[in-house]
Amino acid sequence: MRANPSHLRAAPLSRTLLSGLLAAQAAPALAAEAGAAQNSAPAHYPVASNGEAGAVNGYALSRWAEDWSAMRDPARRDDPLDRLKALPITADGQIYVTFSGELRLRVNHTTNPNLRDARAQRQDIDRLMGGADLHVGSHFRFYGELGHAGLGGVELGAPSGYWRNKMIVLQSFAEASDRIAGLDVGVRYGRQEFTDGPNLLVSQRDNNTIHYTLNGWRAWARGATHRVDVFDFKPTAVGSEGTGDDVSDPQRRFSGVTVGNVLPSGFLGGSKLTLDGFFWRRRNLVGTWGGRIGPATRFYGGFALRGDVGRVTLDWSANHQWGHYMDQGIDAWQVFLAQSVRLGHSKDAPAIGLQADYASGGGGYGQGKLRDAFSPFGNNVYFSYQLYLTPTNLVALAPTFAFSPARHVRVNAEYQLAWRDNVTDAVYRANGQPFAGTGNFHARRIANSTRGQIVWQVSPRVTLTGRYEHLAAGPALTMAGYKSSDYMSGWASLRF
Repeated sequence: MRANPSHLRAAPLSRTLLSGLLAAQAAPALAAEAGAAQNSAPAHYPVASNGEAGAVNGYALSRWAEDWSAMRDPARRDDPLDRLKALPITADGQIYVTFSGELRLRVNHTTNPNLRDARAQRQDIDRLMGGADLHVGSHFRFYGELGHAGLGGVELGAPSGYWRNKMIVLQSFAEASDRIAGLDVGVRYGRQEFTDGPNLLVSQRDNNTIHYTLNGWRAWARGATHRVDVFDFKPTAVGSEGTGDDVSDPQRRFSGVTVGNVLPSGFLGGSKLTLDGFFWRRRNLVGTWGGRIGPATRFYGGFALRGDVGRVTLDWSANHQWGHYMDQGIDAWQVFLAQSVRLGHSKDAPAIGLQADYASGGGGYGQGKLRDAFSPFGNNVYFSYQLYLTPTNLVALAPTFAFSPARHVRVNAEYQLAWRDNVTDAVYRANGQPFAGTGNFHARRIANSTRGQIVWQVSPRVTLTGRYEHLAAGPALTMAGYKSSDYMSGWASLRF
């Protein structure tokens, strides 16, 4: 049965989900089980859920989130590149450094760039990144990372420093940590990546050649089943000429707190789930919306439920946004529901799923409250690698299918349908700007997108990826003169 987007409403859905989850978590019937789970739980909060997307003896998007301490044992090193991990500086091995790096070569081809009838765009992209993670005893570490972004091709427009950059200090921070009263506590200060939240709200934006980073501090306390993280950041204003033109942006500030819980393993009949609640504030002294520029303060309150229930994988989140933009009050909602089920017991078994996403719209041109939802720095390629959709004034449904035709090869496919939530407001692209003229026409359907990707893990360090998307523009775009578009991309990544 075809979905009717006009019947999808975020506020009742998110309130129902949040109330149900919190009630279930606090139910007396689960109290004894929660205590038992805590007694049998590992001494540390699960690495995969601690807000840093960490990895043990493997690769992570944020390279400082990797733990290679096991490589201090020479017997664990299989090849010369392993010698770059946990390289001892002192004889006792208490001071050691881990080196990391990436070379990514990529080609993008996009027809009708900006959805206009125009010559196709080709981007020839290279990324070079190198990092050093210095550990001084068990309580102190210092991390530094440099990056270079090369860009050539045709119809490039005016690329930002995220796509073409001679050299940038990507990250540079100091960290102190300890184990106190059964808690892992720590503080990190400096330039860093931050991904502690739903991926559609906060992300490194790995699709960009240069990752998104922020400047400031983050502190945490993590037990076996509970954690709390607090932070206060200013984003990096990225230049393109060298390491001297990338500064902390004085006009913007992002701060908040996240509280996480590991739900009892018996929840929903047997699961590995975490529930996070978050309260954030984003301030922007030069906010832009509806052709106006002025100060904005936007608050976020929400939750995220993630993990596995048997063969079912859940990634659910919802948030309410309020505050003010110039003389407008803000009242916006986002609900992101992704779920899939493996059709077998192995991790590589085929999986089918459904992504259902809602982002409220309205008031973008100064009428009444501003109901346009906004993600601080989310992963926009979730909706469009062409960067033509974003979770603002958007309703999207996408059935998905994933399978492995061969060992170390994974294929993902989806068919995405997108509508406007509010037909009197514009269609918005990934940079938060409206497609000009779309607010003058009141068609609801934005586009249908066919999307496919194949990833071949040639070796633990080498990955080959190919991707294709076709965006079939709907009347919300075509009535304003916009066209359909094809996107093809291939890239190779070498990491160590």
